[in-house]
Amino acid sequence: MTEHPAGPGDRAGNPGSISVPATLDIDPLLDDAATRIIVCCGSGGVGKTTTAAALGVRAAERGRRVVVLTIDPARRLAQSLGLTELDNVPRRVAGVGEAAGGELHAMMLDMKRTFDETVEAHADPERARAILENPFYQSLSAGFAGTQEYMAMEKLGQLRSGDTWDLIVVDTPPSRSALDFLDAPKRLGSFLDGKLIRLLTAPAKAGGKAGLKVVSLGMAGLSMFTGALNKLLGAGLLRDVQTFVAAMDTMFGGFRTRADATYRLLQAPGTAFLVVAAPERDALREAAYFVERLAAEHMPLAGLVLNRMHGSGAASLSAGRALAAAENLEEGCIVDRGSGKEDLSAPTAGAPGSHVQPADGGRPDTDDGSPTAQASSPGTEPATDGADSPARADGGPERLLAAGLLRLHAERMRLLERERRTRDRFTALHPEVPVAEVGALPGDVHDVSGLRTIGERLAGREPPPAE
Repeated sequence: MTEHPAGPGDRAGNPGSISVPATLDIDPLLDDAATRIIVCCGSGGVGKTTTAAALGVRAAERGRRVVVLTIDPARRLAQSLGLTELDNVPRRVAGVGEAAGGELHAMMLDMKRTFDETVEAHADPERARAILENPFYQSLSAGFAGTQEYMAMEKLGQLRSGDTWDLIVVDTPPSRSALDFLDAPKRLGSFLDGKLIRLLTAPAKAGGKAGLKVVSLGMAGLSMFTGALNKLLGAGLLRDVQTFVAAMDTMFGGFRTRADATYRLLQAPGTAFLVVAAPERDALREAAYFVERLAAEHMPLAGLVLNRMHGSGAASLSAGRALAAAENLEEGCIVDRGSGKEDLSAPTAGAPGSHVQPADGGRPDTDDGSPTAQASSPGTEPATDGADSPARADGGPERLLAAGLLRLHAERMRLLERERRTRDRFTALHPEVPVAEVGALPGDVHDVSGLRTIGERLAGREPPPAE
């Protein structure tokens, strides 16, 4: 695309005057042995899961042992990698990375199973069994608010704790809550240090009747609250909660310690966050939120991946010029077919020097042996004298087809200009964020071959598709 030094683009639709942001170079990021975690975050419907999978494929085929962890419960990752299912255990993707000595594995966070594994790993068998069988724990581990974020931190910490993986690619949920796991240590600490938890742990710490008296007095002020919860979750709620808290008491400190450690890991130089967006106003507004939030949390942002950018193989032909050419062709077809409005001031058909076709579709009369007369004889083509000469009437369909293609091109150029303007508004607000643009594909990505193509475009190794 031709670049011009100034201006946001002319009124005719020429996008060439738009500035180019700093380029995000993906391959050095994937090849760097110091890069151990890449977190992909972004709003829904922008290709975040596809981007995470494509990064995993490309890294594996460049010789790294990679696991892609998705927190998003959608099944698209498994489908695109050719796996029948994904669960809490990494599954190897066949045919990816072997030639370069790499491997690709994929998994999907199972919140409850991760919680169960954490209990089993950090409690003795008897205590672990008591916790796992507790009704309150079963409700908590299956869908209590914030549990997914806690368990995402736990799972990431587990994957990173050893040297099994060269690179962990995390695909987060498709919403602003994708960054809620950054708050997990803080929320967990607030929960564990809260008055209610201290009150519920009082019986175990005080022991005997004195402890029960403390609980009885402490819960008196919450009788209405607990009464409502008992009606909602069952008459034995308070007893189940007390039993759960007593069993988990020795584990609470470990939860907090591990969550804090994982949070620090996300801030470390070996982690890179990639914000994924589409060239649309709402998606880039969400991307700006992610960028600002990551900066506030001192998280290492690698850059922005801008998916589904459109390109053109004829970008030098602006929308305005394409529309003007289409109109000229369409008007020419109207005259050639002998229908529509006629210019009465033009020379009459058959007059000397006239280039107007007779109304009956015949050829103009000539009175000499010039080439024009010879070309008018049956079986020969009429002579032309440049761009101003008339087209044959039977050229109408071809002209209309060409005009239609020109109008399609004009629409593409307008779309391209709109995407560039939207991108430039983001880069003007965040000039420090490098951008990797990924050209739009004609269809959805549903296999490893498509993921390879996305990886090539992420790395800038393949140009955006032409019209």
